[in-house]
Amino acid sequence: MQVGTGTDDRRGPLAGVLVADFGRVLAAPYATMLLADLGADVVKVEHPAGGDDTRAWGPPYADDGQAAYYLSVNRNKRSLALDLRDPDDLRRARELARRADVLFENFRPGTMARHGLAYRDLQEANPGLVYCSVSGFGPGEGAALPGYDLLVQAVGGLMSVTGPGPGQPVKAGVALVDVLTGLHAAIGVLAALRDRDATGRGQLVEVNLLSTLLSSMVNQAAGYTLAGVVPGVLGNRHPSIAPYEVFRAADRPLVIAVGNDRQFGALCRGLEVPDLADDPRFATNADRVARVEELAALLGPVLKQRTAAAWFEHLTPLGVPCGPVNDLAGAFALAERLGLAPRTADGLVANPIGLSRTPPGYRLAPPRLGEHTGELTAWLDTPLHTLHDDVNGDPL
Repeated sequence: MQVGTGTDDRRGPLAGVLVADFGRVLAAPYATMLLADLGADVVKVEHPAGGDDTRAWGPPYADDGQAAYYLSVNRNKRSLALDLRDPDDLRRARELARRADVLFENFRPGTMARHGLAYRDLQEANPGLVYCSVSGFGPGEGAALPGYDLLVQAVGGLMSVTGPGPGQPVKAGVALVDVLTGLHAAIGVLAALRDRDATGRGQLVEVNLLSTLLSSMVNQAAGYTLAGVVPGVLGNRHPSIAPYEVFRAADRPLVIAVGNDRQFGALCRGLEVPDLADDPRFATNADRVARVEELAALLGPVLKQRTAAAWFEHLTPLGVPCGPVNDLAGAFALAERLGLAPRTADGLVANPIGLSRTPPGYRLAPPRLGEHTGELTAWLDTPLHTLHDDVNGDPL
């Protein structure tokens, strides 16, 4: 199968926005792919020798031999192979930055400045530039620290609340902090573009993995900042809601996610243990949280009497949030059954944003390394005043 053939020619809401993407690996490329799906023209700048690290991060590989990791975050982009140590390539990189509306970078501190590509270097030539810098620990004292997702999950507290029990920290099964940082970067860039519409001026957007994680820990973080509570490992339980955890059904794990007293009553009736709903030990959510072990011991044997799928079919119509613990095959099957169209025609994961008039589009396959270097260098080597294409001088 040829991944990402690029058959959708719709112009999205960001059509006409040129993004110079100097980002690598996950956080920045994920953000720029989101912008590209919405119509932005993203030029992915890569070193000619190997390109983005994720091109070599396999298995698994698609049928055409490309790493699935790389393909997952690089559609709708054009690849421009430049060696910034080469004077001609560096000139082209600076020219791309001069013409761009947005620039993304996540190099080590000082790298962009060394090549005259830092924000302060570009402001005068391109005052409308929105410059997004993605780092692990910010531009200050943490600038030299390596920004790896696993490291940030550890030092940022996420692993302290994730795992089966005390002393058994577990990372999330995906580079979650990178993804969240990419989302925040995209939001920051969109806000800066909106301000530029009003003022004509660009600005520096800075996001870092640690700050993103602390913000994304929401109630757990607020419990510490507002009440001084340092949460511990809860396994699959919730610190403030019960029953909200994983139980064992007859065949596999089942999640019960009861969020209020009405749902608890419905659960008890559905399990044919209505007396539990009236038991003063479990009358309120606070009571259930305080006696979560006792409650789980009463519910567990009942839930083992049917399969996870049977409980899902039985309890869901009663208004009880529940469901089996699916693998990815089951998750995609559920999304498809619900009509959510989770895959593109090319087999990649669909953009989850729904827009009624200008939905995300899939115009270009994830590019091969340097695939568009010829057309892009010709464009960059041609003075803008001699070009007769769109407002960005975009050759496409």
